Amino acid sequence: MINVFQPSLGAEELAAVGRVFASNWLGKGKLTGRFEAAFAGHLGVRREQLRSANSCSEGLFLSVKLVGAGLGDEVVMPSISFVASANAAVSRGARPVFCDVDPRTLNATAETIAACLTPKTKAVLLLHYGGLPADMDPILELLRPRGIALIEDSACSVASVYRGRACGTMGDIGVWSFDPAKILVTGDGGMVYARDEELASRAERELYLGLGSQSGFSNTSATRWWEFEVACDGRRGITNDISSAIGLEQLAKLPGFLERRRQVDEFYRRELAAIDWLVPRPEVPADCRSSYYFYWIQVAGEGRRDRLAAHLKERGIYTTFRYHPLHRVVYYGHSGQALSDTERVADETLLLPLHQALSDSDLDQILDGVRSFNA
Repeated sequence: MINVFQPSLGAEELAAVGRVFASNWLGKGKLTGRFEAAFAGHLGVRREQLRSANSCSEGLFLSVKLVGAGLGDEVVMPSISFVASANAAVSRGARPVFCDVDPRTLNATAETIAACLTPKTKAVLLLHYGGLPADMDPILELLRPRGIALIEDSACSVASVYRGRACGTMGDIGVWSFDPAKILVTGDGGMVYARDEELASRAERELYLGLGSQSGFSNTSATRWWEFEVACDGRRGITNDISSAIGLEQLAKLPGFLERRRQVDEFYRRELAAIDWLVPRPEVPADCRSSYYFYWIQVAGEGRRDRLAAHLKERGIYTTFRYHPLHRVVYYGHSGQALSDTERVADETLLLPLHQALSDSDLDQILDGVRSFNA
């Protein structure tokens, strides 16, 4: 089966993990600090603005807490988002409010967000769909005068850039994912960025049980070095040196990963353009850069997308649609406006395999599978 997502791991990552084992320290340590610093350099931000986490989901939960969302507040987000976004709002007693998306980019826009703003809106939690940057300037112009916090979910956007700015660094808080299905993987893991360095320091406390003072070896001045203080009701969300060792090797390989993904994206755009019953993924704007995490096509007509997915699966090609619209999930009790574009694209959009391990023969097999579909 040709996978829709797949990591690329090699001898370098295995050797790096071996060095961690040999050091006899597996927890959060010097390698985690190095990974944080290297990723900050990759983004072009100050090291002090970035903290590692054990997952992007933990980063989302933390972000909603850091912006002060709570009981009675509303957090606006595109319905086509990962489930952790809505759960993060619910966990604080806030209500997730789902907005529509652009029918081609599947990103929220300033217009779709504005339609959902109320006096109760505390934050907007924005996804850059599939690594294609959302149109950020109008969104920032909408939110900042209103004092509404912006959280960027950059799980799909490890190297995406909007008009010279790394996705995830334009709002108040940004989060990234390094889970096994992503481009840069660490097993599980994530990063959290805060525009305000003091907020980043608070994030560090929140990610380790709210500890406001050190204990153990690092507490060299105390007579009873095992004592500590707690500054807030934090959770344990830290990562470790095993994951960070893998992350450092993956970060070094990231340019090569992105180049192969760009080639796969270009193959799809070139070869699928002549198929008149599907619409290929939109072009990346000239002033932006994509991470090429998703490649999607859209197929109009009731049930045609699902029939195409089944057709490809029978031929050893796995496809999917991410993300199942959250306003359709009964638990969240959506009672807002109709999301007509979201409804349509959720029934017409299909993600084709896109990862750096795809061979040219894999791409030919995928193309033959699409062409052989009796639309």
